Amino acid sequence: MNLLRSSKLPVAALAVVASVAVAACGSSSSSNKKSTSSSGASTPAANVTVASFTNDFSAMAGLKPLAAKGKGKIAAILPDTTSSTRYVEFDQPDLKQAATAAGLPASDVIVQNALGSDQTFLTDAESDITGGASVLLIDPEDSGTGVKVENYAKQHGVAVIDYDRLTTGGPADDYVSFNNVGVGKLIGKGFVSCVSAWGVKHPNVIMMRGDPTDNNAGQFYQGYTEILNPYFKSGKYTLVASTAGTWDPPTAKTEFEQALTAHSTANSAVIPNDENGAPIVTYLKSRGVKPDTFPLTGQDATLTGLQAILTGYQCGTVYKPVYKEAQAAVALALYLRASQTPSSSLLNGTTTDPKSGNKVASVLLTPTWVTTENMGSTIVKDKFVPEAQLCSGAAASACSKYGIS
Repeated sequence: MNLLRSSKLPVAALAVVASVAVAACGSSSSSNKKSTSSSGASTPAANVTVASFTNDFSAMAGLKPLAAKGKGKIAAILPDTTSSTRYVEFDQPDLKQAATAAGLPASDVIVQNALGSDQTFLTDAESDITGGASVLLIDPEDSGTGVKVENYAKQHGVAVIDYDRLTTGGPADDYVSFNNVGVGKLIGKGFVSCVSAWGVKHPNVIMMRGDPTDNNAGQFYQGYTEILNPYFKSGKYTLVASTAGTWDPPTAKTEFEQALTAHSTANSAVIPNDENGAPIVTYLKSRGVKPDTFPLTGQDATLTGLQAILTGYQCGTVYKPVYKEAQAAVALALYLRASQTPSSSLLNGTTTDPKSGNKVASVLLTPTWVTTENMGSTIVKDKFVPEAQLCSGAAASACSKYGIS
């Protein structure tokens, strides 16, 4: 969350594949991840917990002994630049900063983006392993690709961490993410609160979802339907349409337009992320919809989503501080790289793989629902989005109104 924070990046910048790779020291087998070091003594390291990670990355310095003891490179492969701006703006620089703050030389850190291509994802993984990676952090767009990468890695003695989304049916060592059912519940609760605050007497709801091939999307949907189903069953809300699901914003806009055309009484929508919501907000404005009248939800705290909240076209967004997720992932990778056992204060939970039924040891971080009321104490305080950008244009007066600037 440093150099590339601005969401006003040129298109060319979004297509950059960040990759830094030089010679490696060799790779270590993931089958030894629970062992001690070769001397029989545990590698000394600070007791890093899920509560340790701050936006100055200071906790990572306590892991320098692990970095010195381990062997091989840490490689991260991100999915795309379109489903969320986070991958370029936050994950890419934050993963690098977390690793270097822990003492890894830049030559032992690889961060790439597959640009939406399954084949590129596979090729990157194979190349990283050939180039000396002993740990992979992977976030594929679909689990099929992830399983192929994880099986290939295991065949070559390389540990794998599922980063941000679970690869269902795969043999990953660990998983790092936010509590995704919890993310969905925040979306659902935020929608309920917004309906009340905006005075929508009887919500006729278009229920949207993310790509059905993405396990996260299913967990988000599980979370917000759990919150909203009682309202539908009681008759307080009416579910007028439910879309097929996508992470492609233009497709999401088309799904929404079709639903609204078929159900002209629709007056609200549950949307699983800010990127899908952005073109829908533009469409509603073109139809003359006024602020604070048509509740929409979101996720990822993008600049566009935050400004839509400030100007009354989005209820709120789920804020997931990527700097925490990146540090947690690198911390886990350092333990695996040094064949050490992460503490239970770092691996603070398990996630059940819906395909295999296996329980995957997990770092599960806590997200926050952000509205105009707490934007200053979360997004701005964490410098997640620069205040100067957030409070520009049409959002300037709203920032002043809500005490943000």
